[in-house]
Amino acid sequence: MKLRDQAQNTGARIATIHIVAFILLTLLGVRLYDLQIVKGDYYEQRAENQRIRLISIPAPRGAIFDRNGTILVDSRPTFNVVISNEPMRKMDPEDDRIFEYAAGLNLEPQVISDRLKQLKGQNDFETLVLKDNASMQDIAWVEGHSLEYPELRIELQPQRFYPHGTAMAHFLGYVGEVSPKQLETERWSSMRPGDIVGKGGLEEYYDEFLRGRPGYRKVIVDSRGRIQSEIEVVPPQAGQDLISTIDLEVQMAAEAQLAASVTKRGTIIAMDPNNGEMLALASLPSFDPNVFVQGSKTREGRKQISEYWQDPERPLYNRATQGRYPPGSTWKIPMSVGGLQTGAISVQNSSLACGGGIMLGNKFTRCMGSHGSPTLGPAISRSCNGYYYRLALKMKIEGLIEMIETLEFDRQTGIDIPNERVSQTPKSWKPIVEKREGRWSDIRTIYAGIGQDTVVVTPISLLRSFAAVAAHGNMYVPHFLKEFRPISATPHFGARPGFGFQRPEPKVIKLSPDEEELIVGGLWAAVNGGGTARGSQIPGFDVGGKTGTAQVSPTGSPIKDHAWFVSFAPAYKPEIAVLALIENVGFGGSHAAPAAKGVYEAYIAARRPNTPQPDEMARR
Repeated sequence: MKLRDQAQNTGARIATIHIVAFILLTLLGVRLYDLQIVKGDYYEQRAENQRIRLISIPAPRGAIFDRNGTILVDSRPTFNVVISNEPMRKMDPEDDRIFEYAAGLNLEPQVISDRLKQLKGQNDFETLVLKDNASMQDIAWVEGHSLEYPELRIELQPQRFYPHGTAMAHFLGYVGEVSPKQLETERWSSMRPGDIVGKGGLEEYYDEFLRGRPGYRKVIVDSRGRIQSEIEVVPPQAGQDLISTIDLEVQMAAEAQLAASVTKRGTIIAMDPNNGEMLALASLPSFDPNVFVQGSKTREGRKQISEYWQDPERPLYNRATQGRYPPGSTWKIPMSVGGLQTGAISVQNSSLACGGGIMLGNKFTRCMGSHGSPTLGPAISRSCNGYYYRLALKMKIEGLIEMIETLEFDRQTGIDIPNERVSQTPKSWKPIVEKREGRWSDIRTIYAGIGQDTVVVTPISLLRSFAAVAAHGNMYVPHFLKEFRPISATPHFGARPGFGFQRPEPKVIKLSPDEEELIVGGLWAAVNGGGTARGSQIPGFDVGGKTGTAQVSPTGSPIKDHAWFVSFAPAYKPEIAVLALIENVGFGGSHAAPAAKGVYEAYIAARRPNTPQPDEMARR
């Protein structure tokens, strides 16, 4: 019995073992089938990804040159600390390692935390730049901690460099990482977090062409992510070089004149009235774009950028295209064009009384002198307010609005840098004033006639209107792009197809030769005939221009007026138009006109070597 029971128990145990073994083998078989057949391709790809990596090779951005081939912006090689995605998958952004990185690389912990959050949203083996412009100390720290932090490595990459520092910053712009907000837009949708794009100025406006196309290295790595061998290299395609219309010598003269001004605040711009090419654009205070490129992740760099944003002098503000100022007496030239076009005055009958001012109701608004009944030319050269009070009343508010629309003060000029603002004029103010006050009064019309009250304009729009008079009524779109230099197989082109910039035909402002002569003669006399702009007179190079002194505060206030001078030369065959605006210094003839003269002298020295210089003329 016992033997039989023992045999039965042994048999039961063996059967149980067989059943368990069968179940385990079945489960193993099912699992192997799932891993090898159902999910085989997936795991094969993962294994391949762990063995092979694609390392992006950034494309050097195209350089920017002045019209004569002098470098304005370039890229130079620099070492970056990059961080790989895969080894970081299990790391919490708040891990102590963040603070170890911060201490070792002299970075803000918040910067590192933000970078890691961006990285974890990317695909396997993606990388982001953790710190650019790495120092030898940073490189040594990364190499010395390669076993502890296999996710970090050093890469040689091109970095943007602005050799002229704060000069030209407002129209050149700078570069930086694409922002989350930009990534949501159609224009930047193909970019990835960490990619470098243009920010402001030409860098942003022509980013697609300057940026180029990145390449990549296909490499085999070991289990710790270290490169073992290289399979393939696809070289990057460098961005196209941009040849700008800027004349560096004229530009630096404009920068120097602003720097020598009393307040060191304002703008000087110069353009060719015959085609709209910008020769110079200076705006002070300015900023150093290298700070945004090199220091945005360091404590010192972030502090400097923060100071730029908080500075009450507004160094990031492009006064030429974003500033809006009362134009004062420089507005009398658009008013003259409007008066002739609306028929308020004519070549044969352009006389209007000065009267030392004008009486409206019980209020007398004075002129700065008593000029009798001048014609248009003397009214311009002597800057007769009384004349333009009466001209504005003859034109009426409807005539002023017609002039504003004709000279396009109600829209952007179309200059090829972003964030241009639109002037504010009686056209934009009229509905607001009528709603608030019940009607548009004559007193507002006469104030608008001398560029005050409801008139604030951007300097670029005002210079464009003067340039139209200089170019026989042809009003061109101001622009910085001269041409793109072709790179390898990329076609050569000189405009911006597909992104909103094509050089349109100039708008033609209808002025007869006699009407043009009347206005230009007044501008010539303002400089060369003892008028308000005689401070800009250059023997042998006839400048025609108009000063302006724009009131920006109540009478008796310690805040001084803005000084304007808008001009072109030679007066009867213009090659260059120059605008100078110096903030809060007083009379335009004493401050703005001499500043413009300095720019003209630089132009003469660079472009017209046979023109006698002022000191040479004096010796004669």
